[in-house]
Amino acid sequence: MNIQIRRAAPRDAEILTEIALSSKRHWSYPEGWMQIWTPALTFKPQDIEEADIFVAVAQEEILGFYRLFFRESRSILEDLWIKPLFIGQEVGRALFEHALTRCRWVGADILAVESDPHAQGFYEKMGMHKVGERPSEVDGQRNLPILEMDL
Repeated sequence: MNIQIRRAAPRDAEILTEIALSSKRHWSYPEGWMQIWTPALTFKPQDIEEADIFVAVAQEEILGFYRLFFRESRSILEDLWIKPLFIGQEVGRALFEHALTRCRWVGADILAVESDPHAQGFYEKMGMHKVGERPSEVDGQRNLPILEMDL
């Protein structure tokens, strides 16, 4: 698959929202949890204008995206979502590697992510390591892994 990566445009807001929600639903979370997460996974055109968001595209279809925030020498990977049909097909790797290049370009020393537990293995495969965890806001029963990597 020939994957191109480009900066997200405000017109992409609706598809980014669809990808984030469908990707989260892929893990069969209870609908009550999905309702809690929906506001944070809903993108508006102005969110895209104000953020560092890049999309993976193949044959003019957006397959996934990531969003970075920068805090001094740290980069925070706030989002990395893939259409469920394309999970495990190198789209996540392409986006992650692009994000690493972007982090290094802005001079960050560390990349951090607060991960969904289902994605922890992916991030570890990409070279990140767990540095902590925090309780989930939806049930307080499960913990969200916090991962980092030196750049």
